[in-house]
Amino acid sequence: MKRIAIDMDEVTADTFGGRLKRYNEVFETSLVPGDFAGKSVFDVIPEERRDFMKVQMREPGFFTSLEVMADAPEVVRELSEHYEIFIATAAMEVPTSFSEKYIWLREHFPFLDPMNFIFCGHKYVIKADYLIDDHARHFETFSGEGVLFDAPHNANVEAKEESYRRVHSWAEARELFLNELKAS
Repeated sequence: MKRIAIDMDEVTADTFGGRLKRYNEVFETSLVPGDFAGKSVFDVIPEERRDFMKVQMREPGFFTSLEVMADAPEVVRELSEHYEIFIATAAMEVPTSFSEKYIWLREHFPFLDPMNFIFCGHKYVIKADYLIDDHARHFETFSGEGVLFDAPHNANVEAKEESYRRVHSWAEARELFLNELKAS
């Protein structure tokens, strides 16, 4: 059975949406994801508010309050019938997130074996056939095939067919991986 490693933030969990919602509430703004197309958060928000964007992810309850990405649980469940699924999250970027990410994953993906949750730094250590991630930089050293999951910050990143493909939704991910099964 082939393996799919799936990133958490911006792939299964709407981390950016959670950050943006809190930012809008605190600063009484009405920014939307489209305002960030092809840009980092720090390209759009004023310099004096950047610390807020960094610190809020360390606030208790931030990760457990995140919304799940549309169709993610259903598609991941379906793919788990044909592939071995791992959740690979770069938790070292926010070390205080471990327990909250674990709780969130158990709530939204109870059908996955928690022994397949990987809290890591570099993703090149993951042995899988595919990695679904919103950051193409992880594909550079990953030994399998990368699948770029669409996010506002990566809108200008062109998927390189020879090294990775892009999906815009979990419905597209379902189609891609079920077609891979048919082709093999």
